[in-house]
Amino acid sequence: MDPTAARALGLHRVLEPAGALPQAALRLDPDPAIGPDEVRIAVERLNLDAASFRQLSEACDGDGDAVRSAVLEIVGARGKMQNPVTGSGGMLLGTVDAVGPESPLGLAPGDRVATLVSLTLTPLRITDGLARWDGRSEQVPAEGTAILFGRSIAARLPDDLPDAVSLAVLDVCGAPAATARVVERFGARSVVVLGAAGKSGCLSLAAARRAGAGSLTGLVRTEAEAVALSAAGLADRMVVADATDPLAVADAVGTPADLTVVCVDAPGAEHGAILATADGGTVVFFSMATSFAQAALGAEGVAADVTMLVGNGYTPGHAALALDLYRTVPGVRALIDPRVHG
Repeated sequence: MDPTAARALGLHRVLEPAGALPQAALRLDPDPAIGPDEVRIAVERLNLDAASFRQLSEACDGDGDAVRSAVLEIVGARGKMQNPVTGSGGMLLGTVDAVGPESPLGLAPGDRVATLVSLTLTPLRITDGLARWDGRSEQVPAEGTAILFGRSIAARLPDDLPDAVSLAVLDVCGAPAATARVVERFGARSVVVLGAAGKSGCLSLAAARRAGAGSLTGLVRTEAEAVALSAAGLADRMVVADATDPLAVADAVGTPADLTVVCVDAPGAEHGAILATADGGTVVFFSMATSFAQAALGAEGVAADVTMLVGNGYTPGHAALALDLYRTVPGVRALIDPRVHG
């Protein structure tokens, strides 16, 4: 590969194994000195993805100090935040403090940005020991530096929203954009969202509605979530079931849908999603807890004629769409704000 193209992908930051892309690498070099096409960010806050935070919390029995130590150990050992169990990371926000003369990202020192690429491929250095974080929330006050490559993406933070809200929405902005794309391209009329009361779930419901879906079902795990989702007015029907219990999901959903969107943060939702989807329909897996082997082999095992898509976190225009849904759909705000401010 041309050296310039390789640099844009971040290969020069890979310490091991040689030749791996940064996301698949075991270790990255987080040296704050930037190359000609790189951008350095002064980190202010990390947002751990839901699957990773859940796994760390459960592994540490809810001990916040132990969770904080685990995150510091991962970042120190790997030069990035990549949970070795879930393989996922999250994203961050901060202020641009240095820009290489050949950077194509259009950023300038002083810009406040949220990265739209995963922490699993972002060289990261923590300098404050995460001293202001209690280890009990996905959003992590932090000081340090992060590096963006020539092929990275970032969004300037909007002036009209609190940072915590912007970070929460942008962390999952790929989900509503891809949901809307599938509804539009495949003409999906009925949509089921598993994990519908969460950030990505409620945004996906709102996006499906805007894209023209006619029947929306939100599956949640508790009656309290069903009440909150009903009050938000985002779904036509609320059902309660354990997303990891395939038969319970199938019974709760009833008539299979044209499109099923998986937004739960726990493993084991693959088979229920397949059973909830009509023959010829589509399943989009957005949970980082998904086992794609279980999904593929499970569909084969029940002779399900469904198209299964990996939820790519990038879709053109995804950040703007998610922020617009938050601004304009009261039900989205009603479900996201308590998670951010509670």
